[in-house]
Amino acid sequence: MLMAHPAVLPGLVDRYWALSVLDAAEGVSPVRREIRDVERALCVATGTGDVHAALMAARHHLPGTGVLDDSVLQRR
Repeated sequence: MLMAHPAVLPGLVDRYWALSVLDAAEGVSPVRREIRDVERALCVATGTGDVHAALMAARHHLPGTGVLDDSVLQRR
């Protein structure tokens, strides 16, 4: 599978979270289209079909993340 260069992923993830905060703060927001563009870019860059899977895949491909890192799993 083709993966985005690791230098690209942090910027996409950071942009997604920043836009999500703006969108939540404004309710119906003009940034919604930009969020969809970033979601699509994350999906393409990680080879996934939805943004949640893309974020998890990106997290595991970011520099400094170990193979056995389970930090995305919910702890009870």
